[in-house]
Amino acid sequence: MNKLTGRDFTDATEPYELFASWFEAAQKSEPNDPNAMALATVDADGLPNVRMVLLKSAEPGGFVFYSNAESAKGEELRTNMKAAAVLHWKSLRRQVRLRGTVTRVADAEADAYFASRPLQSRIGAWASQQSRPLESRFALESAVAKFAAKFAFGEIPRPPYWTGYRIAPLYLEFWSDGAFRLHDRIVFRRQAPDEAWRKERLYP
Repeated sequence: MNKLTGRDFTDATEPYELFASWFEAAQKSEPNDPNAMALATVDADGLPNVRMVLLKSAEPGGFVFYSNAESAKGEELRTNMKAAAVLHWKSLRRQVRLRGTVTRVADAEADAYFASRPLQSRIGAWASQQSRPLESRFALESAVAKFAAKFAFGEIPRPPYWTGYRIAPLYLEFWSDGAFRLHDRIVFRRQAPDEAWRKERLYP
């Protein structure tokens, strides 16, 4: 039973509406970064890799995050456009898991989001050669100073290697903590992003 609405979430028939309601609750209850999402990819050898990213939008088209395309995650996605992710909200004792195919967002969408970022974050995107060896903290700070000076009197364009990625889920699972580990779980599945969802309940 959903303590916030009095409704049983396992009755939901559409996953994005359910996600939106859970995310809204998380934004009110989580002390930090309710949009923090553990993103899993695999490298060329099939070895999994996972790290935290920030979910920036979630709509029927998919779940969107942004990154340096030349980072480890970017390189892994370039060769295998599939990913899995999980959002865990400890304050609500809930989590959402998803798996699916990945596409890059349109340039206009990436430009618009980049322009909305804080000034220092935009400069940092230019200064950081993400995932590559860094000789010292001073080298990073010098790069930040260099680009801050370069863009001091004009617009800061989006770096050509910085973009967004959209995960189109083929699997969306909702988990809610239960007493004595008798949790509630439902999963929505489909074979392709343009197909209808099939829902089923899972044992905890």
